Parts: sequence; structure tokens; C-alpha cells
Amino acid sequence: MQRSIKFLVILFVILLNPLASFAQKESPAIKELSKGADVIVTGKVTQKKSAWNENKTRIYTRASIQVDEYLKGKSQVNSVEIIYPGGEVGNVGEIYTHMPSFENNEEVLVFLKKDRKNNFFRVFNGEDGKITVLDDKKTGQKVTTSNVSLNSIKAEIKNYIPSNK
Repeated sequence: MQRSIKFLVILFVILLNPLASFAQKESPAIKELSKGADVIVTGKVTQKKSAWNENKTRIYTRASIQVDEYLKGKSQVNSVEIIYPGGEVGNVGEIYTHMPSFENNEEVLVFLKKDRKNNFFRVFNGEDGKITVLDDKKTGQKVTTSNVSLNSIKAEIKNYIPSNK
């Protein structure tokens, strides 16, 4: 009987553990992300479009972000374009592990690296460089999927970057 209870408890913990993987990590990585990114913005995804590369060997998606705030990097531009591998074209889809993806109307905080050849950005450090932002129904504040206040993350980021950036 005790073995059965232990087994059920272990099974329950194992089944719930994958849910923890959906929680986004914030703190230790925020310092490295803040220092390594060329640009850090908060905003909303306004459009995304997937297409094949020239050789039709890979699918890439372009996501446009309407910028609410530049936390690092100064610009007069009120939107940025991000390109990332993966997406769907027709009935063909590609998914890349450890790479972020974006959805229309999704609110995000993203750490970006400027593509030196083109006029778009890539998410710095893969999936760690994108944080989804939600509205907390109880408080009305912006929070991450880990229920961390967006304002506290923004304050932490500002501590790691020089004020002239």
C-alpha cells in the first residue's frame, strides 16, 4: 500500500514537472541579456509573415513589433522587424527548438541583435531573449508568464546598461 502511494506521488510530480518548463526564466540571464543585446524593447507583435529562403531549403518568419518603449538603444523608429527561423508556408511547417516564435497581438519584451547586413533584428540568445508579457487580471499590471512584474524586470535591465544607451 505504501509503495502504491509513493508511486502515485512520484507519478504526480513527474506529470506536473513539464508545466514548470513553460515558466520563463528571468533573473540571472537578465544581466547577460541586457549587456549583450544591441536593442531592448517592449511592444506588441503587429504582423508576422513566413517565407522560404532563396533556395527553398528553410522557412524564415518576419515579425513586426510596434515599440512601446526602448529600454536600450535609441531610435526614432516606432517599430522593429525581427527575423527568425521556422514558420509555415502553405502546408509545410518548420519548428526550431530553443528559438522564439511570435504571435500576432502578443505583447513582448525582447533583447535584440542588429543584423549587420540587413535592416532587421534577431532575438539575442534564442528563446531566452524573448519574454511574453500578460495583463494580470487581479492587479491590472503587466507581468511575465512567470508572474514577475514587467516594471521590476525593466528596472533590473536599466541597472545593467549605461544610461547613455
